Amino acid sequence: MTPIRSSTRPNPLRGFQVDPGLVRFVGRDLRRPECILAERDGTLWSADARGGVVRIGPDGTQTLIAETPEQQANPASGVANRLLSGTLPNGLAFADNGDILISNFGTDRLERMTRSGVVQVVLDHIEGRPLGKVNFVLRDSQNRIWVTVSTQVNPWSEAINSTLADGSIILIDAKGPRIVADGFHFTNEIRLDEREEWLYVAETTAKRVTRLRVRPDGSLAEREIYGPASLGAGVIDGIAFDAYGNLWATMIFADRLVAITPDGDLLELLNDGDPAATARFEVAFATGNPVPFDLTLACGGTLCRWLASVAFGGPDLTTVYLGGLRTSRIPFFSSPTPGLPMVHW
Repeated sequence: MTPIRSSTRPNPLRGFQVDPGLVRFVGRDLRRPECILAERDGTLWSADARGGVVRIGPDGTQTLIAETPEQQANPASGVANRLLSGTLPNGLAFADNGDILISNFGTDRLERMTRSGVVQVVLDHIEGRPLGKVNFVLRDSQNRIWVTVSTQVNPWSEAINSTLADGSIILIDAKGPRIVADGFHFTNEIRLDEREEWLYVAETTAKRVTRLRVRPDGSLAEREIYGPASLGAGVIDGIAFDAYGNLWATMIFADRLVAITPDGDLLELLNDGDPAATARFEVAFATGNPVPFDLTLACGGTLCRWLASVAFGGPDLTTVYLGGLRTSRIPFFSSPTPGLPMVHW
């Protein structure tokens, strides 16, 4: 593995730890705020299981934006049902006109929603078959759309095992949608480096990051593991680059926040999980069979239960926001290094 950049400056993340006592929160009564997008003016957008997104203004006011709010998930329907079924907006990205692209993990489709809540289906089939569990969406500087499909297994909880590798990556550009890579272990979030030369893939049930070189035509090549072959306890979910070149990653179920340095070292920035529950999860995961859902439900910490994503925001991109599947508010804290600006920034 070659570093993504070289620098004579000391890495500002070395020695840094998130102090739980300095963590603050924004938002209230959110449902499954898995993915967070930040805008320059301080506005946050959070995926929400009521069928859309929640807009949180710089002054803290929040608005649910959903086309059919009467179909909102029922809090009384049980934790497992709310996590596994119904509409499940997951990964978010801004389209070039400000619309919101939504990878809907529940309806198995890529959607586009205006900021007033009008929804259009962008993609629900590929190569003559249903997409499967659409997880994340990313737009690049050429206005190409990259989409991850985690698995064809439904419910997705049955895919939380170390042996299944049926995930894929779809590219949508002027040529139309097409699969550009497959055979991933539960494809989750993806990111491009600063020069958009490499695409980085969180392979959830492989506990690792894989990267592929992006060719001018959008095809992918030179697939390799980036950083350690295993990132340790939990399984990887969300990833985001900072401006130095560290790749931050969330380890769901263990509720760990880690970072892979440009040299490939692993730094642990936060460990908020339940050690006993995490240990039971790891034993079950090591068998290669699907982890019983009751074991995953027992996992998680107190700051952001089922820590799933990480995003940079604030006026100087040094505010870190965390998204979680089983939390109702968004934790945030200050980073010693700014995030890498996303294409909408």
